Amino acid sequence: MKATGIVRRIDDLGRVVIPKEIRRTMRIREGDPLEIYTDSDGEVIFKKYSPIGELGPYTKQYVDVLGRTTGMPVVICDRDHVIAVAGLPKKELMGKRISPLLESYMERRNTYVAGQDKDSLIVSEDNPKSVSVMTPIIGGGDVMGAVVLLSGDKSTLPTQTDVKLTQVAAGFLGKQMEE
Repeated sequence: MKATGIVRRIDDLGRVVIPKEIRRTMRIREGDPLEIYTDSDGEVIFKKYSPIGELGPYTKQYVDVLGRTTGMPVVICDRDHVIAVAGLPKKELMGKRISPLLESYMERRNTYVAGQDKDSLIVSEDNPKSVSVMTPIIGGGDVMGAVVLLSGDKSTLPTQTDVKLTQVAAGFLGKQMEE
């Protein structure tokens, strides 16, 4: 664990303010859920909660099937990190932080299609794989993550079928979040 040197006091209602610098670095926004852990040493640990991470088996199966169907590499991400990968070695993208531009496209709640949108999207700045199609996963009215088809080896533009498949996958996962 890394010390920040920042000390905060708990107010009379039991609240503590997470400093702006830490919220910005960790991409914690107003309304984001946090999990609270404690350990035997008396430490209290706050961790961003990823509701889509709870769908681990579904996301793994969906990327595998979608990758085989489209012949393209596929990732599913939550609002911050890649949580499932197919069609690429997992170590290349699994757990990597998503790019800020991809995050902003997810927040717009629209499907991104390479060639139709003026921006060129990458999944992660750590590994700049180009996005072919991205559809946000929306559950309970909130953006939870995204289903992303990557360009892979072929340089052709995505088909309407590719777009529809990501929309179906995102819709299914969003529905699972509501149950």
